[in-house]
Amino acid sequence: MAQGHQVALFHRGSTTASGLDSVLHFYGTRHRLPNFKAEFERFAPDVVLDIIPYTEAQAQDVIQVFNGCAQRIVAISSGDVYRNYEGLQGQGSHPPDPVPLTEDAPLRETRYPYRDLKGLDFEFKQNYEKILVEQVLTSQPALPGTVLRLPAMYGPGDRQHRFLTYLQQMFGQQPILLDEEQAHWRFSQGYVDNIAAAIALAVTDDRAAGRVYNLGELETPTLVERIQLLGNLVNWPSETVILPKDQLPSHLQTNLQWQYHLAMDTTRFREELGYIEAIAESEALGQTIAWEQENLAAFHSK
Repeated sequence: MAQGHQVALFHRGSTTASGLDSVLHFYGTRHRLPNFKAEFERFAPDVVLDIIPYTEAQAQDVIQVFNGCAQRIVAISSGDVYRNYEGLQGQGSHPPDPVPLTEDAPLRETRYPYRDLKGLDFEFKQNYEKILVEQVLTSQPALPGTVLRLPAMYGPGDRQHRFLTYLQQMFGQQPILLDEEQAHWRFSQGYVDNIAAAIALAVTDDRAAGRVYNLGELETPTLVERIQLLGNLVNWPSETVILPKDQLPSHLQTNLQWQYHLAMDTTRFREELGYIEAIAESEALGQTIAWEQENLAAFHSK
C-alpha cells in the first residue's frame, strides 16, 4: 500500500486491523476459494500472495482459481522441506547435509511430516506437505510461481514465544542448561518485520517469478550464541551450562538429532532482489524482549 499498489485481502473477517481502509476485502474460508473466482477475476490481480498453502489440494485450488486471471503467484513455504528436517526428527538414515542449506539442497525423502507428531493439533495436520505445494505451484508455465521458504519467525505477537523459556530463566538470574549437541545446533530465524518486508519485495519485483528463495538471517548462530545475544541485552548475570545429554534433567532431554542443522543460505534472495534487513538484529531482539516482558507483567498481574 505504501508503494501505491492496490491490495485486496481474502480472509475470514474474524479479526480486523487498523490502517486498511483502502483495502478491498473478500470474506470467506479457504475451502470455499473456488466460489470467489468471478469476484477475483473482476479485481484482476497482477500477483497473488498465498500465505497459508498447507496442502497439495489447496495449491491446486489456487491454480484453478487464478489461472488466466493473475500473472504470477507467490507462496509461503517452509524450511521443513529440507532433508535435514527429516534427520532432526530421527526419520532418516542419511548423514547430515552440509549447512547453510541452499535452495538446491536435498529435500525430505518422506512426506507428511506432522501426521505422527504428538502434541500438535491443527486442521490440516494429516495432509500438510509443503513439498507437494511447491511442486504444484512451480509447474505452471502460464502462472509462474515464486516459493519463499521461511525460517522460524520471532517478534511481537509470536504465539510460540520462541525465546520466552530462556528469558524467564534470565530474568530469574538462573543458569540455562543445554545438551552439548543442542548447544551447537544452528536453526535459521527471522524477525517478523524483516520477513514481511522480504515477502513484499518478492510480491512487487517481477524478477522473483519462477524462483525459489530461502528467507531469514544472513548468518545463523548456534543456539548457545543466540542465547548469549539475548543474555547480553538483558544483562543476564549467569551463564549457559553445557552438559552431556544423560546428565541433563529428564524434562530437558529430547529425541531430536541435533547434528542435523536447519541453517539456510539466503544469498540468492539478497543478490537477485537486492534485499537488506531494515531492522538490525539487536533492535529486533530488543523489541521481542520488550514484548515478552509486557506479556509476563500482564500475566503476573492477573
